[in-house]
Amino acid sequence: MARLPSKTCGTRKTISPLYLSDSILSLRFRRWQKLSDPELSTILEAILFGAGRSMSVAELSELLERPPQEVEASLRQLQSTIRRRRDSALQLADVAGRWIFEVRPGLSPHLPESFRADIPQRLLPAAALVAYHQPMAQSQLVDMLGQRAYEHVRDLAKMGLLDRRRDGLTRRLTTTRRFAEYFGCPEVEYRKVRFWFRQEAEKMGLTSAQLAASLAPEEQLSINEFSEESSDEDTLEAE
Repeated sequence: MARLPSKTCGTRKTISPLYLSDSILSLRFRRWQKLSDPELSTILEAILFGAGRSMSVAELSELLERPPQEVEASLRQLQSTIRRRRDSALQLADVAGRWIFEVRPGLSPHLPESFRADIPQRLLPAAALVAYHQPMAQSQLVDMLGQRAYEHVRDLAKMGLLDRRRDGLTRRLTTTRRFAEYFGCPEVEYRKVRFWFRQEAEKMGLTSAQLAASLAPEEQLSINEFSEESSDEDTLEAE
């Protein structure tokens, strides 16, 4: 049987032009793929925007299987990049180690009412009083606001702004991480939020009751001053 001539030149074998062409294309594709991979900051932007909530560096690090230091550095880079964007509607905020996208404060007055990230004005006094006096017994809030306090606490809890835990015959009220994000507090731990609110009231020369009333002027509320003594009886039954 006739043999095909070997593609050799002495002891050196020749390489098929087709094989060489495929190798070059494969190498170029791998290089292109590497160059086209999005930067970590871009991936973080997509994750945070899609999540619609705050996320910690630890969460993002575990999710992406990247070192926390690298994730935090990329978040800082992304924050700086967004800050430099002209006419950007969003800002990337770091609230005590948790990162979240939010609408720039200057744009809030221009948004339609249905799109504004505001809680109803009627709930603001209760929110402010809890922030000022937390951890606050619900019975104390009732003493200050009257029976409307029960409904307001329920509404604030449904919005994720207050934590209400049973404590004997009453509930112990504290603010949440979402509360801090909502109101732009620099801290999220409830004792630090309390300190921040008290500082703000002190700057204006207001007691907690006066501050709460000033947040809902249209309600024309009569708010009693805070008292350490209050009756916890039947508080849970009233809910």
